[in-house]
Amino acid sequence: MPRVNGLHHITAISGPPQENADFYAGLLGMRLVKKSVNQDDPTTYHLFYADAEGHPGADLTFFPWAHMAPPRMGHGLAVEVSLEIPTGSIEYWQARLDTSGAPVGAVEQRFGDRVLPVMDPHGMKVALVEPAAPRSRLFTPWEGSQVPADRQVRGLHSARLWEREASLTTAFLTEALGFAHLGTEDGWMRYGFTDVAGGVDIRETPDERRGAWGVGCVHHLAWRVDDDTHELAMRAQVEAAGARPTPVIDRFWFKSVYFKEPGGVLFELATDGPGFAVDEAPEHLGETLVLPPWLERQRAVIESGLPPLRLG
Repeated sequence: MPRVNGLHHITAISGPPQENADFYAGLLGMRLVKKSVNQDDPTTYHLFYADAEGHPGADLTFFPWAHMAPPRMGHGLAVEVSLEIPTGSIEYWQARLDTSGAPVGAVEQRFGDRVLPVMDPHGMKVALVEPAAPRSRLFTPWEGSQVPADRQVRGLHSARLWEREASLTTAFLTEALGFAHLGTEDGWMRYGFTDVAGGVDIRETPDERRGAWGVGCVHHLAWRVDDDTHELAMRAQVEAAGARPTPVIDRFWFKSVYFKEPGGVLFELATDGPGFAVDEAPEHLGETLVLPPWLERQRAVIESGLPPLRLG
């Protein structure tokens, strides 16, 4: 049975873009590898943060919809994003975050990993994770980061989901997407892969209300597929499992298929290529506003409606 290859990217909703960039590119030291717009709503940025090369699996992206209200936290939402950090770096990050004024929690143990919880400027829960057993991933340190290369965020580790009926989601993960059950601890069930990075922790929350998107929450989780052939095979598998996937949508840097898993969290299948260097030189990723070809004719109007964004 074909399966996905871990996380490709996670997309969330933020407040003002400058505050978002100051936190993720500044404080967390990730590279802004693509500055574009939401292709379905070109009035707002789409900001992509990753490692130096923007490898699939490293990418945390944001729609800055500052006009939205805060989310209604509840089932059917991803409630936290986890980023992988190198072994032995959690004390560095604890000191860096403590001096920044960001809300930081105490170091926790989760499934054998050391975890440092923090909240971003718009209320999204982020966890920095030192994995006990790091899994295979591509990573290139960014020389322009304020964070030393041996302390930099490696990429996406996982996300945490609240589900009304967890069994519906876990069956879908294993049967349609090829996940494995990796353990259960403190009411959380971990699903992922033994060979590649990027999975989910699931908690059943039948007494919570239905969640709704807002500023400071995850919009969707995207799962890696190799290429067009792999994507179509996974799309067929998803549809056979009862979901309603969209047709393939060309996002220029990758191709996408969207669908909701049984509990209501929005998922995506995203191809590994062609990647972020298809329209920018690798050494200049994220420096200018890049639009897919079909939006270029609207560039003047789009640029006039976007706030300025500074890095560094």
